[in-house]
Amino acid sequence: KSNSHQISEMASGRVDLDGNPINPMTICMIGAGGFIGSHLCEKLLAETPHTILAVDVYNDKIKHLLEPSGGGATSSWADRIQFHRLNIKNDSRLEGLIKMADLTVNLAAICTPADYNTRPLDTIYSNFIDALPVVKYCSENGKRLIHFSTCEVYGKTIGCFLPKDSPLRQDPEYFVLKEDASPCIFGPIDKQRWSYACAKQLIERLIYAEGAENGLEFTIVRPFNWIGPRMDFIPGIDGPSEGVPRVLACFSNNLLRREPLKLVDGGESQRTFVYIKDAIEAVLLMIENPARANSHIFNVGNPNNEVTVRQLAEMMTQVYTKVSGESPIESPTIDVSSKEFYGEGYDDSDKRIPDMTIINRQLGWNPKTSLWDLLESTLTYQHRTYAEAVKKATSKPLAS
Repeated sequence: KSNSHQISEMASGRVDLDGNPINPMTICMIGAGGFIGSHLCEKLLAETPHTILAVDVYNDKIKHLLEPSGGGATSSWADRIQFHRLNIKNDSRLEGLIKMADLTVNLAAICTPADYNTRPLDTIYSNFIDALPVVKYCSENGKRLIHFSTCEVYGKTIGCFLPKDSPLRQDPEYFVLKEDASPCIFGPIDKQRWSYACAKQLIERLIYAEGAENGLEFTIVRPFNWIGPRMDFIPGIDGPSEGVPRVLACFSNNLLRREPLKLVDGGESQRTFVYIKDAIEAVLLMIENPARANSHIFNVGNPNNEVTVRQLAEMMTQVYTKVSGESPIESPTIDVSSKEFYGEGYDDSDKRIPDMTIINRQLGWNPKTSLWDLLESTLTYQHRTYAEAVKKATSKPLAS
């Protein structure tokens, strides 16, 4: 079959949530080479007729989508994704790509907590200044924008300011985070960890203002800890050897190296985790249902998958034992202070439970995958992908 025939076949019969046919569109995806971008590209190519202009500095995570393969369903993929290697900081081609597309999805960001303290300027520039041209070009050219923000914009919960023994700490009113009602509370200025949240919040306010004053069609996504295969890097294997990735990759790295998992400040912070494949379903609904998604801010998380970081460490140790067949080490966890782990100026949010009312009402989306299942799928991937490389790296005597 010709590619155009395959595509028209894929396009026919696809309808949005209101029963209207979905027309093939061109999507400019900035940050397509990252964790979320790579999963979104796969889904768009496999299940929709849309075309992707993939913009990033790196393409390792989407290499498999860019190579034309011999025959099979994937042979038409390479025609529908074009990779543009550019840094949005200073590239005049960016506006042209946004103009060519019907919709821009902006995923570009520095979003690793270890950087918020040590590289606060890069963090603020990357998340606010570098996003400004993207918003401006969408607004000036009448293009729709789906912008990825973060659950960090909420900062701390009201509950964490109540006395430790207050029964109100257990009241959802004081900790469940709602897009249109929850205050956004950050620590003092010398806690540089909030540089990221602040930059992300300001760009949200700017996008909202562009919508209100200039009619920009926008959707803002607030991810609550999306995890799964290809998330982040394993230090020294496919990333900088001194880098500190996010919690899931940090713990995976320790498990692969048979080292204790480091619990920052006792691992008391609570988090909810959602499987990347569930979350990507939500993004596809936003892409294909502009009438329901425009002008909305959506929490995308799984309130049922809530654990403390300590519980996460224990669960990951159990799951890893199962998928690797290795016995757990003698003392699987150690406690470290946040100052020791992240340096001066670290501060943390206590709890992050998303309210899901708006996304459920607008898009009918609900996450499906349990924490155990998503950890099993992710750690199976980590073990399959990295175990050999880590063994090699750890058995090599270090070059002097």
